[in-house]
Amino acid sequence: MLVSNILIIYSSVHGQTRKICEYLKQQLETVGNTVTASSIDDVPDLVVFDKVILGASIRNGKHHPSVYEFISNNRVMLEQKVTSFFSVNLVARKPAKNTVETNPYTRAFLEKTDWRPTLLKVVAGNIDYQGYGAMDRNIIRFIMWITKGPTDANTKIEYTDWTKVETYAQEFHAL
Repeated sequence: MLVSNILIIYSSVHGQTRKICEYLKQQLETVGNTVTASSIDDVPDLVVFDKVILGASIRNGKHHPSVYEFISNNRVMLEQKVTSFFSVNLVARKPAKNTVETNPYTRAFLEKTDWRPTLLKVVAGNIDYQGYGAMDRNIIRFIMWITKGPTDANTKIEYTDWTKVETYAQEFHAL
């Protein structure tokens, strides 16, 4: 299997998407790829990369506008490469909402953009109430209350399935 020069871009608010991207980087480097991870705020020139992964977290029910701006500004280049997009969200902690077809945020993403990456994935995020500011903590606790999730202010749970992320890296490498 050929190795590639891969760019992994992340849009992360509290760090879990960045953490997932760093894990993907490690997995892809293990099989010989050259991998660069970058915040969406500081993306290098796409022309030098063979493949691109874009990971974005959900905040207040939406992917950050910079995700759509990046896609719009780079769509021609993205369409010339092997690409992937993954959404990180807490809804994906539920088995009935953790696929591209069943996750509401991934469906909303596909409705909002015409870009069709080669590979789409959904990854569950984490809850760390003590790591959030007061406003975010209360908003997320309210959302968790509505969706029957944990609401204790001391909750710290990582829902990310690292085996699923490892499989994702293998699938992307094989493209």
